[in-house]
Amino acid sequence: MAPTVVCFGELLLRLAAPGHERLLQSPRLDVFVGGAEANVAVGLAGFGHSVAMLTAVADNALGDAAAGELRRAGVDTTRLRRAPGRMGLYFFEQGALQRPSEVLYDRADSAFARVPASAWDWPQMLSGAAHLHLSGITPALGAQSAEAALAAARAARAMGLTVSFDGNYRPKLWQAWGGGAPSILRALMAEADGLFANHRDLGLALGRDFHGDETAAFDAASAAAFAAFPNLRWMAATTRDAGAVQAQSLGARIAERGAESFALAPQRLDGIVDRIGGGDAFAAGVLHGRLKGWALPEVLAFGLAAGAFKHSQPGDALRASEADIRQWMQGGGDVRR
Repeated sequence: MAPTVVCFGELLLRLAAPGHERLLQSPRLDVFVGGAEANVAVGLAGFGHSVAMLTAVADNALGDAAAGELRRAGVDTTRLRRAPGRMGLYFFEQGALQRPSEVLYDRADSAFARVPASAWDWPQMLSGAAHLHLSGITPALGAQSAEAALAAARAARAMGLTVSFDGNYRPKLWQAWGGGAPSILRALMAEADGLFANHRDLGLALGRDFHGDETAAFDAASAAAFAAFPNLRWMAATTRDAGAVQAQSLGARIAERGAESFALAPQRLDGIVDRIGGGDAFAAGVLHGRLKGWALPEVLAFGLAAGAFKHSQPGDALRASEADIRQWMQGGGDVRR
């Protein structure tokens, strides 16, 4: 059966200092497979969806291992391609207390980034799918990746798929090649039915400032987004109070065209294991609810719980079932026997 959800983006390796060590404080690194779109694919597969990952990996043992990790998570890799070059990497140092976590990118000239935009056969790649998910990290990798992401979104819309887009603005990546982030992100947002973005993302894309508290800024940004992008049906975002690395609060908001926005009070997360991928887990949770046709409050509650749950797991991707998330929503930390 053809997959109902397709995610397009770079699959990469995360090399992390063990525990809370500084990078190379000891001569070891823990390896995880990640990537924003791949994290969403893994999350949706865990929730029972048929999901395919469209990407290019290095034609070597590292690429094989990364693809194998997706397969183990239940993601279809039959449309994945192998290409000459290297795997994209990033190095991660987990912070503690007020020492922030740090990310160092090593993604330039990766196998994925080197694939010409014209090499992707979108009618074939998207055949049989119902939904395409993209993020702003793909266009941040270079001109060819930006062209490919936009071509994917436009092909999906022309073929009748719904499209979701996560702004995921990464200034370090955009600055590396001098890309015009506002215009490119705006073009991708214009193709989306659903948008994961906050008022800062919209401010960048639309060249505007949205002032006020989180509620006022989100409401103003979502109204501006609905006015600017006729295809857009809904927009969701998380809010975070990151006072310390292991103790933060995570909230969420969602808006739908023609309806009032809905917000959930922040959840306190003490003893965070790993926050990387929390936004992707939130996106997977929201998409799960949207694809299931749930009411807006249930969609947001499940998405927030999925994002919060990810903070309890090491690595980049959420590994959880719908039952796991619903158990989390009920609270309690006792042993389940």
